[in-house]
Amino acid sequence: MRRSMPLGVQLALLQIGVVLVVLVLAGAVAVRLQEDQIRDAYQQQVLSVATSTATLPSVVEAFDDADPAATLQPLAELLREASGMTFVVISDAEGVRYSHPDPDRIGEPVSTDQSGTLRGETFVGTERGTLGVSLRAKVPVRAPDGTVIGAASVGILESELQDDLREDIPAVVTWIGGAALLGVVASLVVARLVRRRLHGLEPEEIGRLLQAREAMLHGVREGVLAVDRRGVVVLANDAARRLLDLSADPTGSPAAEVLDAHVVGLLQGTRELADEPVLAGERLLLANRTRAVVDERTVADVLTLRDSTELSGAMRELDGQRSLTATLRAQSHEFRNQLHVVQGLLELGRPDDASAYVSRIGRGGDLLRSDALDGVTDPATAALLMAKAAVVRERGSTLELDPASSLVAADDDVLTVVGNLVDNAVDAVGAEGAVVVLLAEDADGVLVQVDDDGPGVPPAERERVFEVGVSTKAGPSAVDAPGDHHGRGIGLALVRRVAHRRGGEARVGTSPLGGARVTVRLGPRDTHGTGGTDGGAASAAPVAAGAR
Repeated sequence: MRRSMPLGVQLALLQIGVVLVVLVLAGAVAVRLQEDQIRDAYQQQVLSVATSTATLPSVVEAFDDADPAATLQPLAELLREASGMTFVVISDAEGVRYSHPDPDRIGEPVSTDQSGTLRGETFVGTERGTLGVSLRAKVPVRAPDGTVIGAASVGILESELQDDLREDIPAVVTWIGGAALLGVVASLVVARLVRRRLHGLEPEEIGRLLQAREAMLHGVREGVLAVDRRGVVVLANDAARRLLDLSADPTGSPAAEVLDAHVVGLLQGTRELADEPVLAGERLLLANRTRAVVDERTVADVLTLRDSTELSGAMRELDGQRSLTATLRAQSHEFRNQLHVVQGLLELGRPDDASAYVSRIGRGGDLLRSDALDGVTDPATAALLMAKAAVVRERGSTLELDPASSLVAADDDVLTVVGNLVDNAVDAVGAEGAVVVLLAEDADGVLVQVDDDGPGVPPAERERVFEVGVSTKAGPSAVDAPGDHHGRGIGLALVRRVAHRRGGEARVGTSPLGGARVTVRLGPRDTHGTGGTDGGAASAAPVAAGAR
């Protein structure tokens, strides 16, 4: 396979060719301009000498002599030698010469047309005469009364003009040659500099690298987003656009205008990011940030995004198994205690008390009274509440469903909201606390209300708790700065986004129990799509516990 010419050689030859072509054209123009300047100068000179000759009093007076040539020939030669002209010819009104550089031609008619000059016109141009092709000027000689009595013709051979031009050409060629040499050297330097900037790569190699880069960036499942030091997006692969719900390519746009504020904050932060949860719309992502460094200089911040859909699915399944295990453990623990009571009564010889105890406990193994679930006929919601009640009871707290609750059918949005709010409330109350859940369904949508007897949320922070990264887990009155605690500040932000997508609202207030009351209104499902979450980030299990 024949190798193509190296890029450095191509650049050098191309630039040298351009330099030489430009210099040749410039030289031709310079020679032409110099020729025009020489011709203009000689035109002015021949016209000046011809005018001076025609207006000399001695020339005019000589026309009245019996032999004008005797006076005019010496005078014309004197003028010719003094001015450096090739000829100074003076003729009468009939065109007969009174002077000529060749004395033998005196008395002969002139060889060129003088009709215009004898009519009083002045002529400047090139004509062929007895001495050859020359640049000449013809000026009429007038008597004192203004009558044209003859003509004065002054000229210089074209060959002398060319000789003058040839004398100037070496200087022009020298300057052009110097410029050409300088241009060649500069072309070689530029070619070497370009090759160095391209790290010695040839165009084919650059093309292959670009194709490999594009294939790699747009083929990976992880999103790659890069923002330069000016805050402008310089790279966003297909996965990043999909994960961040960007309809158009954001490359070249300011990051603050096209990206979520939380994502921009992660890019502009100073701390290291490793699997940082990011809420993009309703999608939960894991972000890692690195710095792109070139020649020991940071040129961009790079954010890699990984969709946690599969991870969330595995976590939901694990959470379900843990809830089931906790429920069975609680039931087993309670049943064992009840058996111990029965055994003790029998050993004490009190069978009647044992029988009465068994009748009293009846359905004592239920962790959430079934009659309380009569209004909630949706199986997924009932199962979620039963599982949460088991965990709450193990922690020494209670989870109750408001008797006024009524819910026939729930979707993923409802389960997301219920799961997150219950987990937040349970974390807030700690041990020996109480959580009450109210679910209501009507034509306007679904109402989810969770009360607890925990420390509550200060009024000044009740809007901030819905921002991404804000959490009150550190204490009853302290709100963490966004991003200060890994994994916090996601749940309530997701709840509000789900509520807004469904045309509803989410707000925090004071509960009659003394803690916080979180109220979420979800609009009707049929007017806001399927109600499911994009990418599976939200589900019956909360995305991040302790988001309040």
